[in-house]
Amino acid sequence: MDETKIDRAAMARLAKALAFIRGADDRTTLALKVAAESGEERDIRNARAMFLKLKPGDRRAALTMLGDD
Repeated sequence: MDETKIDRAAMARLAKALAFIRGADDRTTLALKVAAESGEERDIRNARAMFLKLKPGDRRAALTMLGDD
């Protein structure tokens, strides 16, 4: 993934998709929720880094769910 900015609404939708895939108490899901709520650059960087560390299948599934809206 490149350094594309993700707006807070998209990040919140991504967190919901990941909650479905990995569970609501997953660390990455929680980091995305925090980033969506706070909008702080530090939180966004942390959530993005955690998202990129997920298995490719989980990332792909979450991004696909965003496209299904």
